[in-house]
Amino acid sequence: MSHTISDGIALTEEQQEFVALARDFAEREIRPRARDVDEADTESPLDLWAKAAQIGLASYMLPAEYGGGGITDLVTQCLVQQELCYGDVGIGNFLTSSAFFAGPVEALGNEEQKKRWLTPLTGDNPPVTALAVTEPGVGSDSAALQTRAVREGDEYVLNGQKTWISNAPYAKWIIVFATVDPALRSRGITAFVVDRDLPGVTIGQPMKKMGQRGIANAEVFLEDVRVPLEARLGEEGQGFYGLMRTFDASRILIGAGATGLSRAALDQATQYARERTQFGKPIIEHQAVAFRLADMAAKTDVSHLVTMRAARLFDQGQMTAMESAIAKLTASENTSWVTNAALSIHGGWGYSREFLLEKWVRDAKLEELEEGTSDIQRLIISRAVAAR
Repeated sequence: MSHTISDGIALTEEQQEFVALARDFAEREIRPRARDVDEADTESPLDLWAKAAQIGLASYMLPAEYGGGGITDLVTQCLVQQELCYGDVGIGNFLTSSAFFAGPVEALGNEEQKKRWLTPLTGDNPPVTALAVTEPGVGSDSAALQTRAVREGDEYVLNGQKTWISNAPYAKWIIVFATVDPALRSRGITAFVVDRDLPGVTIGQPMKKMGQRGIANAEVFLEDVRVPLEARLGEEGQGFYGLMRTFDASRILIGAGATGLSRAALDQATQYARERTQFGKPIIEHQAVAFRLADMAAKTDVSHLVTMRAARLFDQGQMTAMESAIAKLTASENTSWVTNAALSIHGGWGYSREFLLEKWVRDAKLEELEEGTSDIQRLIISRAVAAR
């Protein structure tokens, strides 16, 4: 039986339907493919992307006025994300990546831009998209971007290099964050939607990774790339605001995905502990194993609860930088602990590739690193505490 978590939230019939849809898709389509996608190493499962799009799971979170499912509240998105990532966290994150691209468009774009770049994401065959922030010398300090955007008449000329860009090998459109003046730091950051087919855009080879291989990452090189004025999202210098607001939401969703992974590991470990016999009885009856499962359940529940609190506050329109950071920090570090504990319960079999546990341990580590490391989350939290 799956470890489900009750937090007292009453779901509407529509919310229940989307969660059930995600749970069914994860069970039928995602989990059976998890090992093969991992073994493929640098290839994203584009066939699953197409299947998810056809039933609305790739665009359910986009506004209805642009053809999306209209489920724009973060509470429902977190519940859906948790179910998809219960199937496989890398594939689950890949299938809902349109939301990451859509965030800055929704936050900064005008009506014409929203129609232009959001509507195609809601069809039966949507393009894959990407968001390009990280640079070889710039990771956590997003205000220090070196990619330059120089205006020349009704165009901007972009030059720079981005790295670790999720979906870059497949993306049709990439939101590139660049600076119009490095001396301005965050006040110079500006966002542009760049078509990968523009002259001067080069995508590197997919990067070999430890885990979450269902998401292909690559470097993006920009050499005298000319983009029209209408490809700029918002005004000059507004990009950093759009990025931070996007991070507030996406960090909460990372918390949800990490919780889904923790649930999967807990369920697998519980099932194994019931079936595996040592010293004449199932190992679940040995206190060392039982207590480890208890700690796994507690950490999984805590991850869910802090994530849903942040989601509810975000949906109320409150500023949630601290709560988002707490959700990501707690859920990501908990899932690393939980997956390791599940592997330990399996003993030598956990270390083998017979089970998905060794993969889940590898997958979990990324949750502590992406979109702000644990150290950055602690910095955000500590600053918020000091400002009280």
